[in-house]
Amino acid sequence: MKFATFTSGGKTFYGAVTDTGMIALNDAFPEWPTLFDAVQADGLATLAQAAEGKPVTHTGVQYEMVLPNARRILCVGVNFPDRNAEYKDGSEQPKYMSLFPRFASGFTGHDRPLIRPPESHQLDYEGEVAIVIGKGGRRIPQANAYDHIAALTLCNEGTIRDWVRHAKFNVTQGKNWDKSGAIGPWLVPFTEAAQLDEARIITRVNGEVRQDDVLSRMMHPVRREIEYISTFMTLEPGDIIVTGTPTGSGARLDPPQYLKPGDVVEVEVAGIGTLRNTVEDEAL
Repeated sequence: MKFATFTSGGKTFYGAVTDTGMIALNDAFPEWPTLFDAVQADGLATLAQAAEGKPVTHTGVQYEMVLPNARRILCVGVNFPDRNAEYKDGSEQPKYMSLFPRFASGFTGHDRPLIRPPESHQLDYEGEVAIVIGKGGRRIPQANAYDHIAALTLCNEGTIRDWVRHAKFNVTQGKNWDKSGAIGPWLVPFTEAAQLDEARIITRVNGEVRQDDVLSRMMHPVRREIEYISTFMTLEPGDIIVTGTPTGSGARLDPPQYLKPGDVVEVEVAGIGTLRNTVEDEAL
């Protein structure tokens, strides 16, 4: 079963996703007013039970960023060998992973537009798998890392390329423009290692494949990400880790091909789904 945050009639709900519409579950769980609260309470299995056999309550909805009140989002950068080679600096595989924070305000939902700001037209795409922590912990060993994952989702980690170069060693300002990226469409409960170990991520722009790789080639696998991050901070339920993007982003093409209004970007992983977004200029 899949779970989403959505808007209908000017109100925000969360619930189970079906082929014909949504089953809203907010009213059944007043102690969990948002999907984030349900994740924090280890409640996805309970939500699935509650949705079983229930009729669809909403159709024609708008998807929101799947956890719009997520408190902490950490992104792993340059995590595929071909991405490392793109930098053409002769560096070997790095011993430690690159990390940076993103904030929920920088993301929109499935089938919603990514926003290109007037300050820069270098809006780029990065298709990635994101994991949602379900059980917190500190200094989590790799052998136990998957026990701490509640769910999987997809991310288009949209980036304003020239703004990641505004400082000597800082990418934060290029990574956090409002609604420059997307997370969704939904959460898929994590139940077996194959969901990650055998995952293949494909990113298309206007139907053209731009990124295509498998997570098993990541320089820092998800188990290592959880181990490393939990060394310096206590992971908490509801934390999101965006695990890394393959080669093929627009900035690395010759010539570069940045997103423009009217483009359609799709990030697809079998077993999770497809995250689709259009592109619009910011309305001033």
